[in-house]
Amino acid sequence: MKHIIIGAGILGASTAYHLAKKGEDVTVIDRGERGQATRNAAGIVCPWLTNRSNQSWYELVIAGARFYPELVSELEQEGETKTGYSQVGAINIFDTEEKLDRKMEVAHKRKMEAPEMGEITKLSAEETKKLFPPVADHYGAVHIRGAARVNGGAVTESLLRAAQKQGAQYIKGDASFLFHHGEVEGVRVNGETIYGEQLIVTNGAWTNELFQSLGIGSNVTFEKAQIIHLQMPEYDTGKWPVMLPPFNHYMLGFEGGRIVVGATKEKPDNFDSRVTIGSVHTLMDKALRVAPGLAEAMYVGTNVGFRPFTPGSLPVIGRVPGFDHILIANGLGASGLTSGPYLGSQLAKFAAGEQLQVSLDAYKPDHLFL
Repeated sequence: MKHIIIGAGILGASTAYHLAKKGEDVTVIDRGERGQATRNAAGIVCPWLTNRSNQSWYELVIAGARFYPELVSELEQEGETKTGYSQVGAINIFDTEEKLDRKMEVAHKRKMEAPEMGEITKLSAEETKKLFPPVADHYGAVHIRGAARVNGGAVTESLLRAAQKQGAQYIKGDASFLFHHGEVEGVRVNGETIYGEQLIVTNGAWTNELFQSLGIGSNVTFEKAQIIHLQMPEYDTGKWPVMLPPFNHYMLGFEGGRIVVGATKEKPDNFDSRVTIGSVHTLMDKALRVAPGLAEAMYVGTNVGFRPFTPGSLPVIGRVPGFDHILIANGLGASGLTSGPYLGSQLAKFAAGEQLQVSLDAYKPDHLFL
């Protein structure tokens, strides 16, 4: 079967790789949006400490975290050793013993269904600072050894290269539906027509634009996320754990003294990818409150990405109503780098008519289209 995948973020790239590995005929098309969420994101693979209560969402993200080591091992066997994934652990910091004990209790309960969390340790302020030197002196932490970080661009490029090694074709261009006699028969891209038996839409925040040609609206929305990059070359930041402060931001280190602080959650009405000083100030103000040592860091720049969301902030995966040969997966939001590779593997199974590891009943896209 000929599959055409529109959108090569982490979800589309994973779908392409897993389909190509099955011997399926795959063409991946991506127009290289500057604000693509995947390529501007720094992923935190530590879903177990979340305060979100949606069980269907939680099942996806813990499955995604569990899936990563297996995927990275596969990619390494394909010769893809620069996946951007590293199991560096995570620290959730708090300023009182009571808060630490409550989070420790939550972590131990969740480990019962997620042993891949690894060792869970309560750290003193001194132990916390040893792992993440810029942090303020009064924060202790809950340490989750099995947590990891991932570079969105690196892992996506690894998946795309591995897919091409397995025979997938990659095209950079702006795809539009080829609509004829009430049916979508393929796509037009770069002045050419490509026919396909099955179209798979994984283009995130730009889904509405694609479906307008069919006279269909969708409920896909997006957030603008600004993420700051800093440099502290005097530190071996590549070994630092992900740092989760007691608010909705994060800090993590990468090799070469690089530190990432993110991310804003803005609700724009267009794809304006400009960096705004107000957002930079907000991020750094909160970061310096808990990690005053970052005041000595060099400012490198700010990345901007647009995260896609679907109603209820729950991802969708399934067939587009009225178009049985168009599949869609969307709405991964801020957890895309955690759940994207796993969801792509399941979407590939769905496209190939195989049995899935997860029930799609909770993720049907019926409510997505207007």
